[in-house]
Amino acid sequence: MTTAIDTNIIIALWDKDETLSGAAQTALETAFSRGNLVVAAPVFAELIAAPSRSEGFVSSFLEDTGIAIDWDLGEPVWRSAGRAFQSYAERRRKQRDSGARRILADFLIGAHALTRTYRLLTLDEGLYRAAFPTLTIETI
Repeated sequence: MTTAIDTNIIIALWDKDETLSGAAQTALETAFSRGNLVVAAPVFAELIAAPSRSEGFVSSFLEDTGIAIDWDLGEPVWRSAGRAFQSYAERRRKQRDSGARRILADFLIGAHALTRTYRLLTLDEGLYRAAFPTLTIETI
């Protein structure tokens, strides 16, 4: 089975905290042993926005580690992400939630994994469980 990788897993891999980066590396190795690894295009975009991470660095890292990039999300992913984002916005309004806001990229990442029937490796199980209840999620 293919595993889609959330941005936060790769950021954790690059973290200076050896416990966190080691856990991310183990999770990625386990996922790789079960099939292909992929990131959705929004993950690539978020990764190049990280401090000290150029587009060339991220491209090389993904290529060297065998993580594919799915550039073409397609209409089903956009529609699924839009519905999940809409539900999220409605929940926030009803609960008058003043906590951290989620961005559309989070929902595109989840919708990508769901519509492609991939497993999603993430540190943010709560968001994806609420937005995509049938999505197979793994965390570290």
